[in-house]
Amino acid sequence: MPNKKINNKRLTIFEGQKIRRFWDEKQEKWYFPVVDIIQALIQQSNYQIARKYWNKLKERLKKEGNESVSNCHQLKFEAADGKFYLTDAADVETILRLVQSVPSPKAEPIKLWLAKVGYERIQEINDPEKALNRGRGYWQRMGRNEKWIQQRMMGQEVRNKLTDYWKNNEVKEKDEYAILTNIIHQEWSDLSVKEHKNLKKLKTQNLRDHMTDAELIFTALAELSTRQIAETMKTKGLEENKTPARKGGRIAKNAREELENKTGKKVVSGENYLQLARSGKKLKDKI
Repeated sequence: MPNKKINNKRLTIFEGQKIRRFWDEKQEKWYFPVVDIIQALIQQSNYQIARKYWNKLKERLKKEGNESVSNCHQLKFEAADGKFYLTDAADVETILRLVQSVPSPKAEPIKLWLAKVGYERIQEINDPEKALNRGRGYWQRMGRNEKWIQQRMMGQEVRNKLTDYWKNNEVKEKDEYAILTNIIHQEWSDLSVKEHKNLKKLKTQNLRDHMTDAELIFTALAELSTRQIAETMKTKGLEENKTPARKGGRIAKNAREELENKTGKKVVSGENYLQLARSGKKLKDKI
């Protein structure tokens, strides 16, 4: 099991209860924090009460020799305070067994829900178009036009190819990805990622989901250029990959400045989709 921090971008919902989750690509399994499932089962909104319930249940199951407890893994999930804590997590099969130990009218609905969550993910693996269509449908309901959606999806594909290169060339996920991404962003836009989010009055929202058409295009140009330069230089690790990150970002910056000189309009914008995002919050939580 990976010992890495897992943020809350993959939240899912059961009857209004937010449940964190992590997809293990190697094992092709979902892992859920057990306490999140316990909260849903005992219908307890207070996380600490649910955590104490789980600790007592875990002790009882251990004494009974229940193997389900030993099948739980410690993963670092993001908590409500934004920090990451080691948390007991289990796959769907183990969760289903644990559910049997909790007297709750929600036991059967939870079982059906878990089966559905797992089935949808398997569908997306076998047919990636389903995942793309889900994303497209979400953006459409949020009021984005087809041109914006196309550019957003194209940009994500460019981004995925860049992170694939980093992953295969000794760049560590999360922290080092963030460092390189910030270098690229600073180079092309003259703003750090944080500064750009502040300009758009964003907090936890995904910056790219609030970019204009032009911002998406220049971000994609910067990341495409970075990957191609890195492939040419055969860079490995964080330090070596800082050079193509700067060069790739600079290519997009030169193009941005030329466009701005021709049009007299700034590319980097404070425009956001917060009002639309608020109206579609429930939908976003379910994705």
